[in-house]
Formats: sequence, structure tokens, C-alpha cells
Amino acid sequence: MIKWHEQLVLNYPGGPQVDRLAAEGEDTYSFPRVWLDKDSYDFSFSGLKSAVINQLHNQRQKNIPIIEANVATSFQNSVVEVLTFKAIQACKEYGVQRLIVAGGVASNKGLRQSLADQCKVNDIQLTIPSPKLCTDNAAMIGVAGHYLYQQGRFADLALNGHSNIDLEEYSAE
Repeated sequence: MIKWHEQLVLNYPGGPQVDRLAAEGEDTYSFPRVWLDKDSYDFSFSGLKSAVINQLHNQRQKNIPIIEANVATSFQNSVVEVLTFKAIQACKEYGVQRLIVAGGVASNKGLRQSLADQCKVNDIQLTIPSPKLCTDNAAMIGVAGHYLYQQGRFADLALNGHSNIDLEEYSAE
């Protein structure tokens, strides 16, 4: 599937460019907030990405100028609202007093500000590394694998891909 940032001719990775553009734009589009199941903390933004792609396609067909910064702002606000709401709700439901945010998305200025604001209002401590340490999760997994490798700890050949694998469970003692 073509990611929507490619429709704006933004280079990969699109996240940092969207974040930069969003700081310059206005929230002029009504992009959907994808809540999924009310009792779920799952995220899926495929419907949002489709909405953005459709909006851009329709504007191009009608020769309506596309203000990239406004698209980025509206997209980012939609994502940030859902992520912030669900993170705060999960903290409340499970009595979590400290929210730790990591990975590439943690470098997004809009998300960082929204989480900081909502954590303060809800008396939740927020821990986010500096943006230069908010890298892709693959890099973090690679480092974990590197240290296991240095220790001579290897998984057997039956290991398969899992989205939430326990590294200790799958490494030989």
C-alpha cells in the first residue's frame, strides 16, 4: 500500500517531515479519528491513511491546491488525539502512575506536547527520551540481539516472527 506521505512526495521516513510540516500548518481537514473498539487499546491508522490519500486525490482531480502543511497538521492531530486518549485511559484503567513512550513516534513534537499536557492534568509521570534517542524499534531489537549474541545466546531454528516476543524466553541459557 502506498503511504500517504508518499502522495505529498515526502521522502522516507515520512514521520519527521510530517512533524516539521505540521508545525507550520493549520488543522483545516476533518480527518477521522480511528477509535476501533471502545474497550481496546489497539491502534490502526489504515482508515486515516486512506482518508488522506482520498482527500489528496480528490483535490488533484478538481485542481484544488494542496497545502501540505495543513494536510500534515490535520493528519498529525488525528493520530495524536487517539494515541494520547488511549494512553491516558490505559494508565487510568490499570493504575499506572508513569507512562514511558519510546520508539520513532516518541520524537514527534505534537505527541510529546499532547502527552505532557494530559499527563500533567491526570497526575501521571511521563518519561520520554530525548528525540535523538527515539529511534526505530528495529534498532532497539537489533541492540538486544547484539548483546544476546555477544553472550553466546542463540534461538533455535524453529523461532518464528512474533510482535511481542520475550527475548529471554527464546534465547538459550
